[in-house]
Amino acid sequence: MIIPVFVAALGTVAFSVLFGVPRQYYVYCGFVGGAGWWLYLMVTEYAGCAAEEAVFFAACLVVLLSRFLAVWERCPVTVFLTAGIFPLVPGARIYWTAYYLVTDRPADAAVNGFAAVKAAFAIVLGIVLVFEVPNRFFKINKQK
Repeated sequence: MIIPVFVAALGTVAFSVLFGVPRQYYVYCGFVGGAGWWLYLMVTEYAGCAAEEAVFFAACLVVLLSRFLAVWERCPVTVFLTAGIFPLVPGARIYWTAYYLVTDRPADAAVNGFAAVKAAFAIVLGIVLVFEVPNRFFKINKQK
């Protein structure tokens, strides 16, 4: 389980570079992406939840960590959220949906497309849910 989490964190850092995140936040972005992927793996493997449920819980964790780090570092939450949500995006499902559409397999395309929509909706629901938490809960005292 360590290797997939490390690879997710590394991919998140790579996406942060591509996205133009300032260098001092690369480690935080990698941590957020790796933590989200870790929770996704834990929920799917040990709790026996469906992939969409795991994406929801992982997205909630990513948003919570992003909000804490945004307050901690005094920067916009989107710096961490956009990069950290990267491992949870259902890219493979979208790819297979397009592939099955092109190869004239509409039933397979519908199954994969619906799964991709459910995962995307779970991400959005997790983001909206955590953003409803008042900002005062994320205030922390940073000693310098």
